[in-house]
Order: sequence, then C-alpha cells, then structure tokens
Amino acid sequence: MFRNCNLEDISDGRLYGVNDMARLGCNGCEGCHACCTDMGNSVVLDPLDVFRIRTNSGESIESLLQNKLELNMADGVILPNIRMSGADARCPYLDKDGRCSIHEYRPGMCRLFPLGRYYENGDYRYFLQKDQCKKANRVKVRISRWLDIPDYPEYREYVLKWHYLLLDVSEKVKILSEADAKQLELMLINMFYIKTEAKSEEEFMAEFDRKSGMMRKLLAKL
Repeated sequence: MFRNCNLEDISDGRLYGVNDMARLGCNGCEGCHACCTDMGNSVVLDPLDVFRIRTNSGESIESLLQNKLELNMADGVILPNIRMSGADARCPYLDKDGRCSIHEYRPGMCRLFPLGRYYENGDYRYFLQKDQCKKANRVKVRISRWLDIPDYPEYREYVLKWHYLLLDVSEKVKILSEADAKQLELMLINMFYIKTEAKSEEEFMAEFDRKSGMMRKLLAKL
C-alpha cells in the first residue's frame, strides 16, 4: 500500500537490505496471532498472492470472493484483500489453534509483517514498522530468512514491476472520467486476478510480463 508519511514517524528510522538483520524474531509467534485479527481491509493481495492461494487451495476466484476475499479501494484503485470476519474480525485462514493454515503460501504482506517496503529510484528497501508487532523482546533475524522466499531475485523483480505498474494505473485513474476510470479498474482486476492460464509459478511470471506489457501500451493510449 502507498503511504505518504515520514519514515521516522512509522519506523525505527533505518532502511534495511534483504541480507541485513532486524529485530523480527518472536519464537514463531508462539501464543500470538494479533496481526491476523482486526486488520480491516489492509491485507491487500497482489496477483501472485491470489494465484498461489487459488492453485494451492483449489478454490476458484469466485468462491474466494464469496467468503475469504473481498474487493476494496486501495492505492487509488480497486484491489482484493483478505476478508476479516467473525466476532474478533479474524483472518479466514487462521485455524482453531490460531495458526496460519496457508503459511507455506501466505501472501506477501503477511511475509513482510512487521516490515514495510520503501520505494525510491526504481528499487526498494525495507523498514521496520513501529508498534505493529505485539510481541516483546524480539531478536534479530536476517530479513531473507524472515521472508522465506526461495527465488528472491525473481520475486523482487516481480514486486517492482507490479508496484510501478499499479502506481501508473492509479495516476491515470485520477485524470480519467469516472466511466473510463471504472473500466480501467475492472480491466486491471480481470486481467491480473481473474483471467489466468498459468498452471505453475513459472508460467504465471511469463504471463504476468505479457499482461504488464499490454497494460502499459493501453495506459500510453489513454
């Protein structure tokens, strides 16, 4: 999610690389799932998140949008997010013991927490958000280990492409008519979240690159 604020106000004031150490370790979140409840619509999903959930759970996007995901405005456009529900507004993927049932393919935002990304000059670094994780006495962990992403260089390239494409779409939406902006938003959802032919992550990445090129050509014409 895009945020206009001073880094010092929301973090420890430092920027980290993927091989740096940060105070993230919390004994496997033992006895705690506070970051998986009462999060509103803040757990926004990118196309790879949804692809992984769909392929690993076997659920269609239509089924997911009925009970586990929802669409809301984020970053100036309509995007899917995890639907919090129940008396304690919990993530639908928490099991009865308060543990993540999709931990192996959890969304990118969940992998990050309590880190955030700071984008500049076509790249990004990480920052540690203040007062987000409820666990005390956290220990230092290498960020690459915390993220637990097998092919990090490929993932990083994907994140950057999606971030800057989304930024350009949100800027274009601001200057279009209401009808044209709505059409562009629906096209984004359909192209990147609903319609996919990919059966593997390798195929997904190739398809994502093709679609990104198509979207950029469209934006140039609008």
